[in-house]
Amino acid sequence: MKVLRFVDVIHSGFAEGKRVFIRADLNVPLDFSGGETGRITEDTRIRASVPCIRMALDAGAAVMVTSHLGRPTEGAFKPADSLAPVAKRLGELLGREVPLLANWVDGVDIKPGQLVLLENCRVNVGEKNNDQALARKLAALCHIFVHDAFGTAHRAEASTYGIAQYAPIACAGPLLAAEIDAISQALANPKRPLVAIVGGSKVSSKLTILQSLAKNVDQLIVGGGIANTFMLAAGLNIGKSLAEPGLVDDAKAVIDAMKSRGQALGDASVAVPIPTDVVTAKTFAADAVATIKAATDVADDDLILDIGPETARRLAEQLKAAGTIVWNGPVGVFEFAAFENGTRSIANAIAESNAFSIAGGGDTLAAIAKYGIARQVGYISTGGGAFLEVLEGKTLPAFEILQKRALG
Repeated sequence: MKVLRFVDVIHSGFAEGKRVFIRADLNVPLDFSGGETGRITEDTRIRASVPCIRMALDAGAAVMVTSHLGRPTEGAFKPADSLAPVAKRLGELLGREVPLLANWVDGVDIKPGQLVLLENCRVNVGEKNNDQALARKLAALCHIFVHDAFGTAHRAEASTYGIAQYAPIACAGPLLAAEIDAISQALANPKRPLVAIVGGSKVSSKLTILQSLAKNVDQLIVGGGIANTFMLAAGLNIGKSLAEPGLVDDAKAVIDAMKSRGQALGDASVAVPIPTDVVTAKTFAADAVATIKAATDVADDDLILDIGPETARRLAEQLKAAGTIVWNGPVGVFEFAAFENGTRSIANAIAESNAFSIAGGGDTLAAIAKYGIARQVGYISTGGGAFLEVLEGKTLPAFEILQKRALG
């Protein structure tokens, strides 16, 4: 994917003395139990944004950084919307004071070597619908626009898309560039076999992803409530498990699409593997009694809360033999100890595999953290919705506009 990269702008020497506007993703979780000013509970996104900021400062640029935080109402700023906690933490990480500037759209007084954090950009009227007048004002603030927020790459907003249209130079920051490279490696030209794991509670939320992946992957592993719907499609009883009976025909279509591809390729392994055993309980609770059963033996009052050990072993072997792995979603209720074996087995298999792996989504990241395999995953995506849209085969607005700018 051809886009101009900030690192190349830096190497050209053009950034020195210039005004650089960085759109970062500093949307961190806050705890407001202590008052109106939130306390940051997890700072991964702030830490991930530091390299781009340091790069700009080291190049001698005048650096402006902004981000959204939460879901503010445009034109109605509240203390809870403030990036003040972010400015404090960013200052600690950079070892320097980070001034926070409000009402910045009409001008920012900043000199080379200085850094300022611009208050929550989603408070600006016209941000979400990419108002062109606002976009032009943002572009006028800088010589170089750097998009470094993959988590917002699926949104065409004034601070992500419009500014890139009008800024003299628009480029991808190191985080966004890394996402582009990882996604291209995993999906555009993957080493085979390509295995995708898609978990979650509902087929409806990921149906288009499943349909898109079925055209390209060699094995499509489904988990969680999604797997229950696929088990229904395969003619199995799932008791009172979470499922979407109305989407059984769609699940069958995905199964048939994979089977047809396998037949065309002469490869019977191209398929949607249906669980052969499961872990059930009578109630959805952490202390519920877990029972391992053959997939054909599920009772009418059973809840399926995980894949069984035989299925987990079989899927783990497939993952260890993969060339590329895409992971989005756990395969069971891994938050409960009795029903975590499937997801733990998947995680460990990915860690042991020689495949290039890319993982994204909140529950997936929680599983990666729980099982301590972050260093063994090839790339961990910083975006939730953006990652899902890429899996659907969509071209993200941020990538689209940067490509257009790169092609002139």
